[in-house]
Amino acid sequence: MLTFFGKHNRYCDSVSRRSFLQIGAAGVGGLTLADLLRHEASAATGGSKKSVINIILSGGPTHLDTFDLKPNAPSEIRGEFRPIATNCAGFEISELLPKLAQVADKFSVIRSLTGISEEHTNTQSDTGWSENTLRTIGGHPSIGSVMSKMWGPAQFTAQGSAPTFVDLTHVSKPGFLGQVHAPFVPDGVGRQNLSLNQQVTLDRLGDRKALLSGLSNARQGVDSRGMMTALDSFTERAVNLITSGEVAKALDLRNEDPRLLSRYGVEKDQQNQRMILARRLIQAGTRCVSFSWGGWDTHGDNFNNMRRQLPNLDSGLSTLIQDLDAHGLLNDTIILMSGEFGRTPRINGGAGRDHWARAGFFFVAGGGFRHGQAVGSTNRLGEIPATRPIHLQNIFASVYKQLGIDPDTTTLIDPNGRPQYLVDERKLVAELG
Repeated sequence: MLTFFGKHNRYCDSVSRRSFLQIGAAGVGGLTLADLLRHEASAATGGSKKSVINIILSGGPTHLDTFDLKPNAPSEIRGEFRPIATNCAGFEISELLPKLAQVADKFSVIRSLTGISEEHTNTQSDTGWSENTLRTIGGHPSIGSVMSKMWGPAQFTAQGSAPTFVDLTHVSKPGFLGQVHAPFVPDGVGRQNLSLNQQVTLDRLGDRKALLSGLSNARQGVDSRGMMTALDSFTERAVNLITSGEVAKALDLRNEDPRLLSRYGVEKDQQNQRMILARRLIQAGTRCVSFSWGGWDTHGDNFNNMRRQLPNLDSGLSTLIQDLDAHGLLNDTIILMSGEFGRTPRINGGAGRDHWARAGFFFVAGGGFRHGQAVGSTNRLGEIPATRPIHLQNIFASVYKQLGIDPDTTTLIDPNGRPQYLVDERKLVAELG
């Protein structure tokens, strides 16, 4: 076995996460990276070459102060902000989002969202399901874990060695698919494990790879199914992930253009680093990047909270859209952004808005969808969908279809041996095209 030692990070479930970078046929106490790459590819269907960036607004953002303003409602409903025009006729958003308003032709907002529960969890934004569904077997998998299961490794890059699924802020779970399809988390441990241990030189690495190859070749004479050849290929990818340094480079912003960092607004809000890291990881071959942004549980002081957060989100998200477009990646990258639920139309006594699961919004950009539109509407007070109600799972069905994964026919086998559809509500959102 060939092992690159990084810090060992074991969690309370006694399973080490994807930051293991042991290279070889077997690992002690956990899966090797080669095992993970092999398992990722075991059920690969090819799919499209599209990728996903999933931005989760933890805490539940207010729809009435972001993408569904009600300027004609009573003051206790409409709040302190006014809508502004975007670059698409008839499509208005909050005055605190002027930069997004200039790229509205590249995104759509679902205003008539249904099928959401009052749950303080990232699960709905990550899976399309309530956290209570299939809870006893781990719950439904995140969209990134589904992509890992269905597609395996990134097959459209020259390196072919980037992790399929990266989670920048510990918001995603593999559900019943298990740890093989959990995301790679580039925290302190993960970043260390992307570098070759200083005690292992490239020459020594070459010697060890040659030894592995020699042992494999010796056994291929009795391996009629070619399994050793396959093992060699996945070990090679695991080694390449470290020695190529592509993922490590993607996570290192020191060589990024300071002018671009300024456009992202990194100096005003460090969270916007996640936006540019997402673009760089997609460019390096990752298929799904997820992360959280902000804190939106605004039971009190809602409007000052919006004044603090929305301009920074506006800078980061609008620049991400433009940056992906400039790199020729926007048409093949679906940006999703949603929260746990909306918030009460009526402002409470603490100038806040409380939980409200009867309405909310879902933001979709890029990915080859039809954009420049608000889909559906709520009633005049923003309480409930009034036209074109769209279930949360219908959005996920549309995204899966765009990814080349058919929600009508695709099932995943749960630990009890039962097939599970990706979503139950599988009608596509026709407006997205």
